[in-house]
Amino acid sequence: MKKILLALATFLAASLALAGCTASTEATVHPSTEAVIIDVRTPEEYASGHLEGAHLLDLNSGEFAATFTSLDPEAEYYVYCRSGNRSAQAISMMESEGFTNVTNLGSVGDASKATGIEIVK
Repeated sequence: MKKILLALATFLAASLALAGCTASTEATVHPSTEAVIIDVRTPEEYASGHLEGAHLLDLNSGEFAATFTSLDPEAEYYVYCRSGNRSAQAISMMESEGFTNVTNLGSVGDASKATGIEIVK
């Protein structure tokens, strides 16, 4: 219960602090085959087009907060959303739990450009 409350508090703080933020990743990134790509948008947004192989963990529904702490904190993660705001919030939550190898890819379009991974429906 403490972890959920901490995650929720982090999410709320990040929401206020990061409103309108976008990803700072301008360079091309090459995720390793072990890297995990996370889409934190809604299921409807995901269905409209997502990076091939991306895992959907909806930030707004609480699915991300309920799930991310069970992920391997040593793994490599790339996170994206519609504009970069929710992905920044998700990364903030991950970093507060000790994740160190996380990258904000910004929007789905920016994520596709940065990784070279195709957007699929």
